[in-house]
Amino acid sequence: MTLRERAIAALECRVPDAIPTFELEFQLTPELRGAGTDFISSWSLDRMNLSEKERDEKLYKNAELMVSVYSELEYSIFNVAYLNYPDIVKTVRWIKELSGDKFLLTHHGDGTFAIPDGNDMFGFAYRIADDPEGVHADARRMADGAIEYNKKLFDLGIESFMLCSDYCYNSGPFLSPAMFSEYITPYLYDIIDNIRKMGGYAIKHTDGNIMPILDQLISCRPHCIHSIDPMAGVDIAEVKRQTYPKGIAMCGNVNCALMQTGTDEEVRESALYAIHSGKPGGGYIFSTSNVPFRGLDLNRYLMILDIWKENRYYTAEDMEYKG
Repeated sequence: MTLRERAIAALECRVPDAIPTFELEFQLTPELRGAGTDFISSWSLDRMNLSEKERDEKLYKNAELMVSVYSELEYSIFNVAYLNYPDIVKTVRWIKELSGDKFLLTHHGDGTFAIPDGNDMFGFAYRIADDPEGVHADARRMADGAIEYNKKLFDLGIESFMLCSDYCYNSGPFLSPAMFSEYITPYLYDIIDNIRKMGGYAIKHTDGNIMPILDQLISCRPHCIHSIDPMAGVDIAEVKRQTYPKGIAMCGNVNCALMQTGTDEEVRESALYAIHSGKPGGGYIFSTSNVPFRGLDLNRYLMILDIWKENRYYTAEDMEYKG
């Protein structure tokens, strides 16, 4: 299979020839390729006061860098991140010219409430108590905006969408399950349903302890749930037991905290547990439980990729999930 075909098979809960891999973000490009090789953002370009030609040159080099790095890492899914719409239009065209259909392209596409920051948490709680209709109106507006934007991206060649509103702390969701079912679930369902209707793939990301709302996430019918966070006590084997019969794939579970502070053996155990729990029957994409973040030792990340390469291919005994 091609890298893209592996991703699609996993997202459709089928068995590919090998487990695909990707990361929501890869933040270690300077460590991999040298100083000055960070991926750029539209906002960093805005601050440079560039001519249109100069901006295009930087965007093209950025597209070249992304294709080169993600090819080296053997990612099946390619996140076209941190770019505004006009820059995405050009970047997607150049990625296609450079790599054809090698990758399944993705971009952020959520439009649901996420955990408010410290400045807004009390205000959000007061609004739910004092103005629930207004909160619903905002939720509807945000969801509709995401649906329309995702359609524009899909027409460009973005076929999958990372729904990146974070809902959970390590202790559980920021809203009670009852409130989650009122203010988030119906709108998340609509966003995912529209992605499915146009032929795209929905990957729902949230860190933290998702178990109190896992049934609601499943009911929204994403193709995949990311990142199955072991730092919040989420067990990938239990998540697979609940999601696989519903045709929902999983992505993640390699413990990022251990990758930074644990021993090599602890990291290896985490990676192998994720692979051996997620692999049977298909429907699994290998990744960390968040991202390979700035400050992480690159060798630690390359180590788990080596473990993935050693164990990625499916054998006869891996073809069936036995629960």
